[in-house]
Amino acid sequence: MPDSPAASSSYLIKLGELTLKGENRGAFEHVLKRNIRAMLKGTGAQLVSTDGRYFISFNSASGDVSQDVDASEKIAFALDRLFGIAGWAKTRFCEKSIAAVCAECIAEAGDLLANGVKTFKVEARRTDKRFPLDSYGIMAAAGEAVLAAIPALTVDVHKPEAVITVEIREKAYIYGNAHKGLRGLPVGTAGRGLLLLSGGIDSPVAGFLMAGRGMSIDVVHFHAYPYTSKEARDKVVRLAEALGRYTLGVRLHIVGFTKVQMRIKEAAPPAWTTILLRMAMMEAAESIARQHEYACLISGESLSQVASQTIENIRCTESRTTLPILRPLIGMDKESITRIAEKIGTYEISILPYEDCCVLFSPKHPALRGSVGEAAAYYERLELSALIEDAVREREVEKCSFVKR
Repeated sequence: MPDSPAASSSYLIKLGELTLKGENRGAFEHVLKRNIRAMLKGTGAQLVSTDGRYFISFNSASGDVSQDVDASEKIAFALDRLFGIAGWAKTRFCEKSIAAVCAECIAEAGDLLANGVKTFKVEARRTDKRFPLDSYGIMAAAGEAVLAAIPALTVDVHKPEAVITVEIREKAYIYGNAHKGLRGLPVGTAGRGLLLLSGGIDSPVAGFLMAGRGMSIDVVHFHAYPYTSKEARDKVVRLAEALGRYTLGVRLHIVGFTKVQMRIKEAAPPAWTTILLRMAMMEAAESIARQHEYACLISGESLSQVASQTIENIRCTESRTTLPILRPLIGMDKESITRIAEKIGTYEISILPYEDCCVLFSPKHPALRGSVGEAAAYYERLELSALIEDAVREREVEKCSFVKR
């Protein structure tokens, strides 16, 4: 850690699942460091790793308090959206003496009291065995110092409102309640996938969950202008941007599918229009995926949530593709999916009243248990290949940033 007296903020990052990766751990950590630096770009913060811990330091060169607050908010925003870490905490550090440690614990406790905390306990870890007190001795000394300095606080070792943690390493580090991380694996350690992004609640959550397993995500959206509005298109851009804040940005492929949909609506049995449309979307998505070497497609389907997602209809939908189709929501119910959408900031965008093309062209009485053979027969009669090729070739591509808006 830098010793500069100008350091105004320090953050401790705790690693998650990647610590279990054995001989491959170095490769995972390399990607995580790259992701951290990318997400912190422009904040002036620096990343340092030591003894299995990562630290972020921010040095204030200007002395401008408002700039410091803005940088701290950006750092916290980034760390809350970083896959691959178990948690993080804004951290104080000092020399390795019990007097200095107690002083920093008192300062941390004062901040906790100011934020409404009434009960606390101290936990300690001593990596440097040369420190004169063991872990229990550190906890006792620091706890007594806090109680003497701040009588308004009381100790509760079982259910404290806050925990002050002391770590004795190459320096002494002190921090209050740590923030939980997203855990998972660093984005970019599990290949690249193409997400079919609608304007609904489910598909952004599917992309988020796959990013949590280390997959880099880009997205494809199908629209049917003028039957779908400019607002519906803008809504999808906002969803892509919201998702991109967890995935270090996404590339958004916007495919005009009006001619494909009109052909299906005019020539297919009404009950089959949604299934046939989804088959066409999968074919177009696979074409884009192969052009850009995505390893798989990702879908927000949840088994039996709607008519097109019965197991029979899912088989029809995927029958036009050979790439793997990952469906992370397949066994989840709507309530569980919605909770995640609310947590990641996509729910309020998804419920905006601008309908996508699937909703506008959905039949009143859809087929529930389509057979692959029957679906193939209807699909071939539509002769969609040329229309799909044109739509893929004429698509728009936007780069959606991951920066805080």
